[in-house]
Amino acid sequence: MYAVIQTGGKQYRAEPGQTIVVEKLVGDTGTKVVFDQVLLVSSGDGGSITVGQPIVKGAKVTAEIVEQGRGDKLVVFKFRLRKNYVRRNGHRQDYTAVKIAAIEA
Repeated sequence: MYAVIQTGGKQYRAEPGQTIVVEKLVGDTGTKVVFDQVLLVSSGDGGSITVGQPIVKGAKVTAEIVEQGRGDKLVVFKFRLRKNYVRRNGHRQDYTAVKIAAIEA
């Protein structure tokens, strides 16, 4: 069984027992989280698929926060040829790792 959830403006495929990395969520390690923006639910065996318009009514995915962290540093480098313009900046994105506990359809 799997579901497609939406959080942080992005969509993720979630299966029970799987750990996924999503945009930063509020909460400490061990906190339970409920995702109610479920876009699709599938039985996983090729049987039934329920697609929401835009979300599936009554479906939710429960998860537990495993880790709060920051991603690797990305370098943002801008320059204009022959204009003496160079800008260098770094960025680290906050993330939350969650372990999917159950999918309720």
